Amino acid sequence: MARRIKIPATKYPVERFTLANGLRVVLTPDRSAPVVGVAVVYDVGIRSEPEGRTGFAHLFEHLMFQGSENLEKLAHFRHVQGAGGTFNGSTHLDYTDYFEVLPSGALERALFLEADRMRGPRLTEENLLNQIDVVKEEIRVNVLNRPYGGFPWLRLPPVMFSTFPNAHDGYGSFGDLDSATVADAQAFFDRYYACGNATLAVAGDFDVAKATEMIHRHFDDVPARPAPPRPDFDEPDLTGEKRDVYTDKLAPLPGVASAWRVPDPIGDFEAYLPYVVLAEVLTDGDASRLVERLVQRDRTVTSIGGYIGFMGDEFQVRNPTAMLLQAHMPPGGDAEKVLRTVDEEMDRLAADGLKPGELERVQARIATHLLRDTDSVLGRALPMAVLELQRGRPEMLNELPKLIGEVTEAQIVAAAATLRPERRATVEVVPGAGAAA
Repeated sequence: MARRIKIPATKYPVERFTLANGLRVVLTPDRSAPVVGVAVVYDVGIRSEPEGRTGFAHLFEHLMFQGSENLEKLAHFRHVQGAGGTFNGSTHLDYTDYFEVLPSGALERALFLEADRMRGPRLTEENLLNQIDVVKEEIRVNVLNRPYGGFPWLRLPPVMFSTFPNAHDGYGSFGDLDSATVADAQAFFDRYYACGNATLAVAGDFDVAKATEMIHRHFDDVPARPAPPRPDFDEPDLTGEKRDVYTDKLAPLPGVASAWRVPDPIGDFEAYLPYVVLAEVLTDGDASRLVERLVQRDRTVTSIGGYIGFMGDEFQVRNPTAMLLQAHMPPGGDAEKVLRTVDEEMDRLAADGLKPGELERVQARIATHLLRDTDSVLGRALPMAVLELQRGRPEMLNELPKLIGEVTEAQIVAAAATLRPERRATVEVVPGAGAAA
């Protein structure tokens, strides 16, 4: 009988309440260090942007830093950094987040800043045009003028999916960005940046009663607006393999990435979780199956990685999503041979199961990463805000290491058996003329 690994559980306290205007709040106090993390997450991401407005979710993330009702342009930066803190925001497929890490004495400052822009950012023609230029430059730096830019997170979705929400370029086209108007931005804010469509999480060194009073003081008067209806972005699975090949003029070496649909991460979490573990069984560390076979033995790839979600956020993504494998190959590398080998290893795993100790090793590695990530106040505030937003269960952050430890060998084997070539989407990178011969 397979031995179950015992993984220690975290016990971060969780307090939840909802303001009259619909804003959901999560508090997780920890008085061990004089630091607080504040995260606000809105239920809007790349999948939500309308046709003709590709890149708008990311553009709007930038606009939220350009001043608000009581703050001039760049004031957010000055107030956070002036208190010794750090801040940022990021856009994902299913949500957009904003966050600060500050000395605990500056908690109210962060709450004021977030409440002020929740009432409304300064959506002016000047700010819009300026941030369109900033986003376009980001695309040039991160995609157009970088080796493997957008590989595979921008390149695989249009191969795997057929609907606009799932398949389009989340960074955006220059044409769509240039045609955006202030009215478009205001409509986007009015629809998606409602307090009923957001969660606020605070983690770290604070008194719950005092923090609750501060939150009421700053957020109670944010106008109540309900969350918009959330579309169902699901679409049928592939019934035959889909492929694409493109030339990257800056890439020095060939590359290949494949993806397979996985069960609904929220609606069918029990069936989904084994794929999270399987991705690590295949690629995490030198002892993993595909690293050992493709990198060390066959030398058909120079590196390979596996993960869930096009942005690698396996516990913060909705359906549909996928398990991905991506590899870089030596000069003259053969993508077909790599894919055949992957199929062989999947078949071997499905037929023969796991080696003694293999599952326990992988579960321990995943749990270690999860436990380490929650050491920081931001490592609690951000995922708890998303878990509240998507599942209504921020306390699930405490449960994830234990749940990973409960995945069985039979579940891993069954998951591997579903990763067939006819369900696979693949994109191949051909190095440009300047690449190594």
